[in-house]
Amino acid sequence: MPNESSQSVPVNGETRPVVVQVVTTVDSIDAAERITEELLMKRLAACVQRSGPITSRYWWNGEIATAAEWTLTCKTTRERKEALVAAIRYRHPYEVPELLITKARSDKPYAAWVAEQVS
Repeated sequence: MPNESSQSVPVNGETRPVVVQVVTTVDSIDAAERITEELLMKRLAACVQRSGPITSRYWWNGEIATAAEWTLTCKTTRERKEALVAAIRYRHPYEVPELLITKARSDKPYAAWVAEQVS
């Protein structure tokens, strides 16, 4: 299991565990399932939450585009974050995938569970 210092941040004098969330969107439920399955089977994510379809509007090639998408929210550790991001990029159907990476403070039992699942 990763050591406590690499998975924690100080908050008001108290050490709080950290879970890394990586969020991406894809263009189909099939793409969402393929990425989810790979992340879980390779133990890069402890959990992947899928939501959608959602409607996204964005600039692409000089025009405003609209697309149905599915959101994947992946939970991992700092140590596994880069490998998780690389796996998403490899399987992602988009030329420029959305990859939002956030360190989230967590309670200790959940952070320990995440770390155990991706170890």
